[in-house]
Amino acid sequence: MSYRTRFAPSPTGPLHLGHAYSAILAFDMAQAAGGTFLLRIEDIDQSRARIEWETQIFDDLQWLGLDWPSPVMRQSTRLPRYREALAQLEQLGLTYPCHCNRADIEAAAGAPQEGVPQFGPDGRIYPGTCRNRAMSQAKPSDVIRLNMEKSIQLAGHASFRETGSQFHGPHKLDPDHLTTAVGDIILVRRGMGSSYHLSVVVDDADQHISHVTRGVDLFEATQIHVLLQTLLALPTPIYHHHVLIRDDDGKRLAKRDDARAIAKYRAEGATPQDIRTMVGL
Repeated sequence: MSYRTRFAPSPTGPLHLGHAYSAILAFDMAQAAGGTFLLRIEDIDQSRARIEWETQIFDDLQWLGLDWPSPVMRQSTRLPRYREALAQLEQLGLTYPCHCNRADIEAAAGAPQEGVPQFGPDGRIYPGTCRNRAMSQAKPSDVIRLNMEKSIQLAGHASFRETGSQFHGPHKLDPDHLTTAVGDIILVRRGMGSSYHLSVVVDDADQHISHVTRGVDLFEATQIHVLLQTLLALPTPIYHHHVLIRDDDGKRLAKRDDARAIAKYRAEGATPQDIRTMVGL
């Protein structure tokens, strides 16, 4: 199996030191394995994506010394492919339309119960209000959700391998965790034509990604992705979830934290090696 990994930023703000760490680590791991490093632009949310941020992504990564094959995959051009995957799940009877907004979900969830999770990797855990609606009832304003309980029953046993130090080893899908701590995830968001979970699974398969390198904050989402891979008969990559780069207060970096932006360090005279040193590479 040839080694293929990717860095997949969203063009919604400046890349910061955390992005630098993730991109450089993925690139270095691909180089060490004699493999391929790919860049993918996750611009499915066109309401927030900006061409100037995409241009900055290319500039920053090239300045860091990274290179990748062209052309670069962009999610915004792949809506027909995501619709195909959604149709597969619909044919299996695993999808339903949902008209609930955030306030509806909070109201239906009721008062928090001790020991019962309220939030998962897809946000607030959905209480299942629209679960009995048929896809024929879908309206343009609806989101499309995955019936988690049915999906787990159909998928059966599935597993993945993790090479990151914190969760190193084999992992099996946990049906109880998926139903109680994840719930019925969104497959298609309003005005977007897809969602992160559906898009990333389809994109990784179509790009023949063998190893996914990303932050440990996404480890919780991996069970979702492996479940979708199993349902769609797609291969499951090997996962490597790395530590996060944090600020002086221990908080993980965000795009709004311009003080840690790669472009700012560049403007102040830093070198690519300086960035590597800052992030521990």
